[in-house]
Amino acid sequence: MLPPGKTGTYSKLAGRTSKMASETIPAAFSSEKIKTTIMKTLQIDEKNAKKLYPTASAEFKATLEDTFGKEFFSHKITDRVKSFEDACVILGINSRTVLPELPTTYLNNDLRSIQAYAKLTVIIRALNEGWTPDWDNSDEPKYYCWFEKKKSGFVLNLVLYHCTVTPVGSRLCFKSRELAQYAGEQFQSIYNDFLTV
Repeated sequence: MLPPGKTGTYSKLAGRTSKMASETIPAAFSSEKIKTTIMKTLQIDEKNAKKLYPTASAEFKATLEDTFGKEFFSHKITDRVKSFEDACVILGINSRTVLPELPTTYLNNDLRSIQAYAKLTVIIRALNEGWTPDWDNSDEPKYYCWFEKKKSGFVLNLVLYHCTVTPVGSRLCFKSRELAQYAGEQFQSIYNDFLTV
């Protein structure tokens, strides 16, 4: 506390208070009458702002939008998911721990295929933005990628849809043709690891 008749700038570092400067002020401004307000400044770069935005409270989202502009955060999901790591950020999971740890008795090709399936599951969940296929709804299309084997590996041939069946499993279905097309092209190497023996 400041003694009556004195003022100063104090800095609190590591739980200790140290006086930085002082000068004489009228006794009417004794320490009992002065209300101290401490303000802290939070600095967030663009990358961290985008990382925080999806899980932020409505109030914090508004602050981020005021700071960076609403358009900065309103990109399409395909603009935000360019890699497996991007999908993990959107879902709020750690890309280093989400992949299954398997015994070393698995052959390398099997391990690569299992990990590729896990990556595709995460990527597709992020791209679908919370949508899950409703298998009881025969009017809802579920889209999936259909690949063709070429010399360079499997390449996206076309995007198909069904309403009540899928040859790829429900975790690899998309809510739209555009998302399936995007994933089949953007993540072709991961699909190749999944499909190739």
